[in-house]
Amino acid sequence: MTARILATAVVTAIAVSSLTLDAHNGPPFPIVSDQTAGPYVVSIWTDPDTTDDGSAGGQFWVRVHPAGKERPLPADTRATVTITPVNREGAARLASASPVRGDMTNQFAAVVMDHEGRFAVRVDIDGPLGAATVTASVDATYDLRPPRSLIVLYLLPFVLAGLLWGRLLIRRRSGKSS
Repeated sequence: MTARILATAVVTAIAVSSLTLDAHNGPPFPIVSDQTAGPYVVSIWTDPDTTDDGSAGGQFWVRVHPAGKERPLPADTRATVTITPVNREGAARLASASPVRGDMTNQFAAVVMDHEGRFAVRVDIDGPLGAATVTASVDATYDLRPPRSLIVLYLLPFVLAGLLWGRLLIRRRSGKSS
């Protein structure tokens, strides 16, 4: 009876913890750092995930600051992210960035990256201070996290070993021999 309770508790703990395993596979990384472009200083961070389902997995954060530190960034300054495949034919895809939590200096855009490989990235910034363009490139890859169903399969040997070890401990305590 105790072994069943222990087994049920372990399986329940694994099932509950797998609900939170939909974590990010790694932090975004910079492809442009503090580059002066016209009246702006621009940094671009990205998490370039490729998707097959048409979802916008290519994520871009555009950090924009006025080149003169003494003035604030005007509220109607906007960034547009455009990606173009470098190593194969394909149409350019673009997305307008929107402020993150109302912060105009930190704007976010998500773009569909439909295949692995190199993409040219172009960020156009337009606002009352003027216009600017920053270019870079990035390699898109598939998100390498396994599906949730496989995570349970990967954990199964460890759960079974734990159950057998627990059963052995319970038998030793009760004085029974295997």
